[in-house]
Amino acid sequence: MSDPLVVETQGLTKRYGSTTALEAVALHVGTDSVYGLVGPNGAGKTTLLGILAGLRRPSAGSVSLNVPRQRIAVMPDTPRFEPWLTAYEVVDLARRLVAPDAPASEVEGALGEVELADVAGRAVGGLSRGMLQRLGLAATIVSRPELLILDEPCSALDPLGRNDVLDLVTRLGQRSTVLFSSHILSDVQRVCDTVGVLRGGQLLFEGPLEDLLAERVTPSFLVRLRPPLDPVVAALRPEPWVRSAEMIGGSELRVEVRSLDEGERELVGALARAGAKVVSLEPEAADLESVFLEITR
Repeated sequence: MSDPLVVETQGLTKRYGSTTALEAVALHVGTDSVYGLVGPNGAGKTTLLGILAGLRRPSAGSVSLNVPRQRIAVMPDTPRFEPWLTAYEVVDLARRLVAPDAPASEVEGALGEVELADVAGRAVGGLSRGMLQRLGLAATIVSRPELLILDEPCSALDPLGRNDVLDLVTRLGQRSTVLFSSHILSDVQRVCDTVGVLRGGQLLFEGPLEDLLAERVTPSFLVRLRPPLDPVVAALRPEPWVRSAEMIGGSELRVEVRSLDEGERELVGALARAGAKVVSLEPEAADLESVFLEITR
């Protein structure tokens, strides 16, 4: 990566007895990026974030953080607070602990950013799970950290709440480096510029999201036709540039091709030769979920 690195690990390994949670992980997180860490359950995501946050020690390897420890903020997947504290007091306590010189107005600003300003005086014990999640974010960002580590930041949020948090993550990525894990792949695809894929404690891929989508997904086209479809399928399948041609329902074909360039050159002519009555034709958009399933099998 050409950008200056905020986080770099080399040979990072973590073992719990005979169980290896991480194996020789080489992570590279650039400045002012939003880095999404994805992987199936048990892949090692939480262990990796814990080591970066200084909450766990590696068994081997090294971690380089090019920001001061006091400029790193961490939010666990299920933040917990004393139930008798108010929302304001929770965030103000975080400010006093990590950024005592910051003005008190930062507390109000952080609560406003996560849309909790109207419950600032309410006791934490009376807040919903989604509110607690957003309160955790407010406590995390009140110090305006340079590196923000988030473990499942959208956990327990409804679709509207998730949308608000993802918008916030996007804004934060313009002033800080954000590293977060998520099992909601559409969220990662929406906000991340860089992605790391973990499986079995090993980093299978790291790089720009667009590179992962371009390299790992078989290019395909969705073709909507008027009946009959069977003759069109039979005509397409023998073509050397076609990997597969399958009907979807009664009016669509998914045509997988060797390359997007070949498909764009050849598909229209092949459909015309087959006498197809084409209603629409478009390349099928690549998505992270498809890539994730392919790379983690």
